[in-house]
Amino acid sequence: MGILVGKDTRLVVQGITGREGSSHADQMLEYGTNIVAGVTPGRGGQKFKDTVPIYDSVAETVEKGGANTSIIFVPPPFAGDAMVEAAAAGIALVICITEGVPVIDTVRAVRYIKELGGKTRLIGPNCPGVMTPGEARVGIMPSSIFRRGNVGVISRSGTLTYEVVDLITKAGMGVSTCTGVGGDPVIGTKFVDVLEMLANDDQTEKVLLIGEIGGSDEETAAAYIKEKFKKPVFGFISGRSAPPGKRMGHAGAIISGGKGTPEAKVTAFEEAGITVSDTLAEMVERAKALD
Repeated sequence: MGILVGKDTRLVVQGITGREGSSHADQMLEYGTNIVAGVTPGRGGQKFKDTVPIYDSVAETVEKGGANTSIIFVPPPFAGDAMVEAAAAGIALVICITEGVPVIDTVRAVRYIKELGGKTRLIGPNCPGVMTPGEARVGIMPSSIFRRGNVGVISRSGTLTYEVVDLITKAGMGVSTCTGVGGDPVIGTKFVDVLEMLANDDQTEKVLLIGEIGGSDEETAAAYIKEKFKKPVFGFISGRSAPPGKRMGHAGAIISGGKGTPEAKVTAFEEAGITVSDTLAEMVERAKALD
């Protein structure tokens, strides 16, 4: 069954006429994702690939196309407004791919969505999206490396996500749903949120959790897993050699004030009963051993 995206997804692509938006919209269509509309203000009435109608606003895509999911490829200065617009239009799931969104804009968007009372879930920004193999690709993950299976994947890192999924496939396993939550300091959906969904997903039998330095999302997830999550979890923490105070890759991947250290995250994982590996290959091998 998977979570978040699937056969019921009716997708609107915000920024569909831009370079990144058009490229990935084309790939998502090719995969079979149901894109019902695109949005580019001022381009209303046009069509993408002669089949997907383009509107001036997200509200129009909900009214005329029945959109229930949005993916955002809007430039950083406008991505915050794009998130708010999608939520205001009643979109249930908003996935923001855009990197470099000002943190204050994300804070405002997250606050606005919270004020709506939980009607909208935001994933990202600065994330690779969500993939339910065989059903829907909503994001920028390379579909060729995926096969359908029973492994749930959650990650803060896009490139490590691709690497671990490739290893899963080569090991003869497959993925139920892969979710990239994003690497910014402020994001809409965290590890615990996805774990709660995977806990109730019959297709998912085990979970691979890829964390990194900075923040406390991993420690919070570990506490939840220790108390409530019953399925096997295999963990990996990237950035173990990062010096304090230096950002590594993601805006949220920074050790500061003694918090967010890899040692603390590994300890929290181990105390929660999570099998922690030193490499992604080792993590996949250990997950494979359960089959």
